[in-house]
Amino acid sequence: MTAATRAESRAATPERILSLDRLAALSSDALRGLYARGSVPDDLTALAGRPKGRMLAVRGLEHGPAGRLLRTLARSPQFPWDGKSFFAASPDEGRGINRVNLVVRRFEWFPFATRVEPSVLDGQPCVYLDYEQPGNPWFIARIRDEIREVAPDLYLGPAMWKRGRSGATHLLWFAVDFSTPSTP
Repeated sequence: MTAATRAESRAATPERILSLDRLAALSSDALRGLYARGSVPDDLTALAGRPKGRMLAVRGLEHGPAGRLLRTLARSPQFPWDGKSFFAASPDEGRGINRVNLVVRRFEWFPFATRVEPSVLDGQPCVYLDYEQPGNPWFIARIRDEIREVAPDLYLGPAMWKRGRSGATHLLWFAVDFSTPSTP
């Protein structure tokens, strides 16, 4: 879907049922259920742009003062992670990079490749963001991000720490919203 098509689609829909704010209000269990029902685009060229991103919930720190503080920080314009930029290479693969805004400067760090493969969480198809790319530090290469579309142009995913060749520990939930592009 092109940016123009996305804009037309948004104009035809008075209000989205899901948004970054609404996702951020959900528990990890609710996010997991939503992710399980999510889908993968037929063509990865649909993942092109600079969607706004948000960290949603850190597993184990969802409740109490720590959870409230993390949610407040993630919603703040001063939160360093702004999202991910995606570039389509073909219908089957693409690439991307994370956008990080520090107080004095913006950076594009930690490139990744995209492709569809089974999710570590449930074995169903997901878009895998592969950080095992030249130039990434070892600890970034150990991250496993996955995403699925849970509403038009809204992608939800777990961020995980790889354990061996086939396992990963789920750390947090994040989302990127292609209907809300980030400003350069």
